[in-house]
Amino acid sequence: MASLGGLFDLPAKKAEISRLEAEMTAPNFWDDSAAAQTIIDESNWLKNKVDSFETIDNKVADIEVLYEMLREDDDAELAAELESELSDLQSKVKAFEIEMLLSEPYDKNNAILELHPGAGGTESQDWASILLRMYQRWAESKNFKVETLNYLAGDEAGVKSVTLLIKGHNAYGYLKAEKGVHRLVRISPFDSSGRRHTSFVSCHVSPELDDTVEIEINSEDIKIDTYRASGAGGQHVNTTDSAVRITHLPTNTIVSCQSERSQIKNREQAMRMLKSRLYQLEIEKQEEELAEMRGEQKEIGWGSQIRSYIFHPYSMVKDHRTDVEVGNVQSVVDGNLDVFIDTYLRSQLN
Repeated sequence: MASLGGLFDLPAKKAEISRLEAEMTAPNFWDDSAAAQTIIDESNWLKNKVDSFETIDNKVADIEVLYEMLREDDDAELAAELESELSDLQSKVKAFEIEMLLSEPYDKNNAILELHPGAGGTESQDWASILLRMYQRWAESKNFKVETLNYLAGDEAGVKSVTLLIKGHNAYGYLKAEKGVHRLVRISPFDSSGRRHTSFVSCHVSPELDDTVEIEINSEDIKIDTYRASGAGGQHVNTTDSAVRITHLPTNTIVSCQSERSQIKNREQAMRMLKSRLYQLEIEKQEEELAEMRGEQKEIGWGSQIRSYIFHPYSMVKDHRTDVEVGNVQSVVDGNLDVFIDTYLRSQLN
């Protein structure tokens, strides 16, 4: 349990829960519904963490009893039970540690994930559709909800761009590990000569921000366009110009939303997306400034991919930031990303 001591102060967390519960009994608690919901969410999060910690603590006590019993009686069934309990404890501690690592501002928020193919036409657009499915499968495994905010189909196959809203506790905290360029190496199904192709897709992740977060956006700094929405496969979602595209001129940041039938609702969602992107840009700027102060050199561009997925001439997925390698590429693109995400999050402590 020593490894958890530095991550979780149980008395302090219980005291914080008591403080929040006292706030919730105030007569004017619901005067500001958004602020009230934030307090309720924080209280529920803390209670969940306290319950998880105490579950682990109780399991440690049970394992100690089993160990003492095994010392007195070298029984095969007891030994097997102890081994099973230790394995279960290890899994619970690992999951708890990752949860506690997600303590940065907005880690607990929903995530806005965007995929943009690089040069290469149909080949890279098909790669984007594979990644889209991968993240959808991963989200399903976490019981997260996925909404498609914007979808632009490829000319022949795949997608030209797609934006997802992934809803769930710590969605942004987990998915921020996926931000960067993803590289695919395979025999292209679109090449009649059967040649090997390399394709790139950029993945951008930002937290969904609510109206309580103040990010100033001047009306003269944005350009708003409307267009007719269409869905996967090219079918029209509706026959009016309900889709909205907003361009933030100072940063050339572009966001689009077509998930709603109402242009007003799409505009509201697009503005929230823009706030999230501008927040993320500010965070990245601060990280770059810190890197310069430390003397670190960070490459920018298609050559600085975070992960490579190789189907040919061998099968392997390698994360270039942590050197984690997995031989089963199909399993990874089916959504089994936890080993990459967990290792990356732990590496940020160093």
